[in-house]
Amino acid sequence: MEDHSLHPQSATKASGKMDKPLISRHLMDSDGSLAEAPIEVPKVGILGSGDFARSLATRLVDSGFSVVVGSRNPKRTAGLFPPAARVTFQKEAVGSPEVIFVAMFREHYSTLCGLSDQLAGKILVDVSNPTEQEHLRNRESNAEYLASLFPTCAVVKAFNVISAWTLQAGPRDGNRQVPICSDQPEAKRAVLEMVRAMGFAPVDMGSLASARELEAMPLRLLPGWKVPAFLALGLFVFFYIYNFVRDVLQPYVQQGKNRFYKLPVSVVNMTLPCVAYVLLSLVYLPGVLAAALQLHRGTKYRRFPDWLDHWLQHRKQIGLLSFFCAALHALYSFCLPLRRSHRYDLVNLAVEQVLANKSHLWKEEEVWRMEIYLSLGVLALGTLSLLAVTSLPSIANSLNWREFSFVQSTLGFVGLVLSTLHTLTYGWTRAFEESRYKFYLPPTFTLTLLVPCVVILAKGLFLLPCFSRRLTKIRKGWEKDGAINFTRPVDHALAQKTSHV
Repeated sequence: MEDHSLHPQSATKASGKMDKPLISRHLMDSDGSLAEAPIEVPKVGILGSGDFARSLATRLVDSGFSVVVGSRNPKRTAGLFPPAARVTFQKEAVGSPEVIFVAMFREHYSTLCGLSDQLAGKILVDVSNPTEQEHLRNRESNAEYLASLFPTCAVVKAFNVISAWTLQAGPRDGNRQVPICSDQPEAKRAVLEMVRAMGFAPVDMGSLASARELEAMPLRLLPGWKVPAFLALGLFVFFYIYNFVRDVLQPYVQQGKNRFYKLPVSVVNMTLPCVAYVLLSLVYLPGVLAAALQLHRGTKYRRFPDWLDHWLQHRKQIGLLSFFCAALHALYSFCLPLRRSHRYDLVNLAVEQVLANKSHLWKEEEVWRMEIYLSLGVLALGTLSLLAVTSLPSIANSLNWREFSFVQSTLGFVGLVLSTLHTLTYGWTRAFEESRYKFYLPPTFTLTLLVPCVVILAKGLFLLPCFSRRLTKIRKGWEKDGAINFTRPVDHALAQKTSHV
């Protein structure tokens, strides 16, 4: 639908109350001084006295609207609303406003049927949301049901994805987007202007048939996080069991040593970096696979397989989970010296040193290894922190595409390399020591290196001119074997005349 508010000429030619702006755009002069307020303040009605209705009234009042609230018991609810809002009975509240917000549950819509005459010709904005059971049970949305009860009204679905807290605190503290749908273009345009006046960003979702989809949005619990969360959980369970078998079960079975006290902290701390490292590599592996597919196909105009497409869409969530596990690993590492078992180990080591008559214990190689290992770990965590911060919408929207791509792609790959070096310095020569293979199982860090090393080697391979140039051409639209030729009709007579040119 064309937004006529962006075209002053078309808005001037249009007639009717819907063509008048709901809020004067000349409340402030160009120098920032307050100008004369408009004579008529736009009036808005609200039917309902719940938490959302109170937050909505507060936002409307702060945005310059005159608000009248309709309640079944105005004396009891008047003190809950801002002083600038007038609280009265429902019949009086729907008299003068042209736009009325219906902030009540679906089962209470029928109580408004007695106001059909007063509501005729007005705009009803449905802000309700069904429960999950109601959404599955009812074929029509709440907004469509409201429209069937009041056929003489223009029903608009809006604000159902905005929480009461966001309305009170303002759009700076929540999602600014407000999806809107309606069968009446003029009513939709009026609500679009209201949304902008309240500081939010309206999104036109089409006709009222889209209301069912809008009402399903708040019912979804982190829909984009299910697969990444299960992936992270699966990796955690695998590495936790693997570390348990190697570091707890093997000493108990073969040496009779009870090390089950390591389960709450030590084994968890060994598992978290494995999960974080593998998840970080899985962020960049689908990009490598996508590039390999484009090189093999010789075109960018063929769709990726569904599994790869979904994988690419979940990279942000996988990366944030990687940062979460890495941050937990850092916190657990700080807690290791606080454990009572660690203090006992230090005392026992000192006693053994005294009994062995050793006055100085210093291994230069181990000292350097730990210094480098810790430094690389801090750098890797710092890089992951930068990636996580720039993934926030408020930060990402302030960056242009080149800046965002540099942080997420280039710095992200640097973070993967730093994490690989961090892992290698941790392992050092342990992969070649026979005593490290407990129950014939290799050290855990050797398993985590598989996927990241494949990604790093593939990235390095794609930097070679024979691959990078071809990949650049493909991404610019070139296709192998001239699959698509852009030609124009040839006039044979003209071609003969110009054949010598």
